[in-house]
Amino acid sequence: MSLALTDNAVAAVKEVVASVPETQESSGMRIVAHQGTDGQASFELSIAPVPAEDDEVIEEHGARVFLEAMTSDLLESKELDARVDSDRHVAFVIGDQ
Repeated sequence: MSLALTDNAVAAVKEVVASVPETQESSGMRIVAHQGTDGQASFELSIAPVPAEDDEVIEEHGARVFLEAMTSDLLESKELDARVDSDRHVAFVIGDQ
């Protein structure tokens, strides 16, 4: 079971991707994991015009998320959620499904 997106995450991904002027219909948010020296993973999010060749593509209601291969394995059975504060800052949160 791959990464699931909550309704809040779908809306936030679409908003963040649309806020980048050069985006196109094929653009999405790409997530890449980095292993820390403590064994914990940290995640880097960026906007990508297209997925990389080996990315897993998750598409829900027009929101596109690209997961690098190792990241896809780490986020299996996880859920991406988003919280927006009063200043419209978005925080993405990964939790269990």
